[in-house]
Amino acid sequence: MQNNEWIDSFEQYAQNMITEGQVPGVCMGLAKDGQIFYSNGFGCRDVERQLGVTIDTVFGIGSITKSFTCVAVMQLQEAGKLSVYDPVVKYLPEFRLKNLDVGQITIHHFMTNTSGIPPLPTFFASVMRSLEENEAEDHPLLQNQTDDTVPIDTYKELMRVIASLDVELLGPPGTEFSYSNDCFALLGAIIERVSGKSYEAYVKEHIIDPIGMEHTSFFLEELNGYENITKLYIMRDKGDLKEVVSSPNWWDAPASRAAGFIKSTVRDMLRYTDMFCKGGLTARGNRILTPESVQQMITPYFPTDMAPGQFYGYGLVITSDYFGKKLVEHSGGIKGVTAQMCFFPETGLAGVALSNLEMSPVLAVMLGALNSLENRPPKSSHLVSKIDFLAEEAMKPFVGDYHSSEFGTLPIRLENGQLVLSFLGENYVMRPFAEDLFVVRAFGTDFSARFIRLGNNEIVRMAFAGRQFTIQDKKTSGGNEK
Repeated sequence: MQNNEWIDSFEQYAQNMITEGQVPGVCMGLAKDGQIFYSNGFGCRDVERQLGVTIDTVFGIGSITKSFTCVAVMQLQEAGKLSVYDPVVKYLPEFRLKNLDVGQITIHHFMTNTSGIPPLPTFFASVMRSLEENEAEDHPLLQNQTDDTVPIDTYKELMRVIASLDVELLGPPGTEFSYSNDCFALLGAIIERVSGKSYEAYVKEHIIDPIGMEHTSFFLEELNGYENITKLYIMRDKGDLKEVVSSPNWWDAPASRAAGFIKSTVRDMLRYTDMFCKGGLTARGNRILTPESVQQMITPYFPTDMAPGQFYGYGLVITSDYFGKKLVEHSGGIKGVTAQMCFFPETGLAGVALSNLEMSPVLAVMLGALNSLENRPPKSSHLVSKIDFLAEEAMKPFVGDYHSSEFGTLPIRLENGQLVLSFLGENYVMRPFAEDLFVVRAFGTDFSARFIRLGNNEIVRMAFAGRQFTIQDKKTSGGNEK
């Protein structure tokens, strides 16, 4: 690690990605065996006051919170208070799906996003009370909501809403992957009932404090006047262009904090990743998990449909062969937040990148650092396509409108001999990768889009961004057809 020639190559690449993405501020850090050997802040935590980013700047970490939730579940399993193979209804008897038997859905299914539950329309109601006036207009996931939406403030209210929805399972539990914030939210309810403490208090007492994460919390007010906290920024349409503007309000979702609402710093998060690399032991000598529990968390249980070759463990994503090494990681994204955490359990190398703008290229920045460190070009990809070309006729069956209750409708059109996916207001070319599998390059990295067929070979769903979207309207031609 003494040879720092990689830094110039990486930082030029990172700065280009950050500038292109109009990201106000990013902090990145790398550690080996718990020792930080590189950190850098790009840009500002507060553009208006020109305050820089440091390794101790507090950012949101979004869905990286899910791994904390799974650590808590594993601790309770170690204590003999539950088993990950227990049915969810053992602890949450109110958990129901309309006209469906949920008795076979286990905690393991919740932790691996394999319950079979499709994306649900609960996000707006969950964050509703924390929104400022007209704030929903600036976020794609909050648009097209009705005025009669009732806020979801408690686990019981969340379960009541889920039970009222017309839901059809994607398949028997354990057979289909679809990323579910609702399932992780309800893991928080299980932790509360089993531990006798609030979810937030349990995580603070049993994970955050023993690891020594000094500036990490669900609540900014708990940071006791600490000032090195980022402002939040959003991307807003300005005619044909997009501009980045300050939007200081932090969202909160009391019933869904277990899915993505921790705030932390790069330094604290590198302490957290070091715990995994050390088999559950912290630098302070505190035992967070047994080595066996760590191994359970980083076991590749099921393909993620987020990128080719990725599998989901317990709140963690595993790539078994990232240039010959096992890579464990997770991302996070919500208003004013894009976050990336990764570690290599076999070598003790870990990295964390945090930013103050949603959908910013922090994964590309992170992978650029890992590549540069190994003397590879920053943009190197470990993916190898099995298919390089598809004739236009072969692409027509994939054209259509795909829908989920969480993200709305994703149109796919055939334009100039290429499939084009529209997602959150942007268009992305879909590159053939393997049979019924395409790769979409967004934010500087590759994501997968997998098409699911029935026995009669008819396409019925698309798995993209970890979620499954059901085809609603089958199109037969290009971009001009409505």
